[in-house]
Amino acid sequence: MGIDALTFRNAMARLGAAVNVVTTGTLEDPAGFTASAVCSVTDTPPTVLVCLNRNSRVRDRFRVDAAMCINVLAADQQDISGVFASPVEQAERFRSGHWDTLTTGAPVLNEAVLSLDCRIERIVEVGTHSVMFGAVESLRNSSPRGGLVYFNRSYHMLPHVPGE
Repeated sequence: MGIDALTFRNAMARLGAAVNVVTTGTLEDPAGFTASAVCSVTDTPPTVLVCLNRNSRVRDRFRVDAAMCINVLAADQQDISGVFASPVEQAERFRSGHWDTLTTGAPVLNEAVLSLDCRIERIVEVGTHSVMFGAVESLRNSSPRGGLVYFNRSYHMLPHVPGE
């Protein structure tokens, strides 16, 4: 007996996840989207995965060997998440926050809790989504701050616990 899509989506709403802005391109020609389907795959070699809906307007910008940066949002960055999830044009999205680059040249959000600068090694098409595997080439940790998570269809702020 199968599970219908709505039942599955409702169940997955109860799976809390960090909120991220995933970028590609360059500072001159950037593209990005908000994602919660992001996770570590392995530490040897450092690899992460990101899921992107195949119907996304930015899907064609993410391809094998392209630069990709996963910017983990801080507790006070819900507004940036909303901008990157909205229908506004790419250039407008990047007016939120301050941007620079690391190794790959993909846009890196200076205010992110963590930025994982990657090169896309493989893309696997599964159902409605593209699963992008990124080899982490460099990373940047910001000063300790609380995180932003999405759970039960709403944002929640995680506090920073000093000493961690």
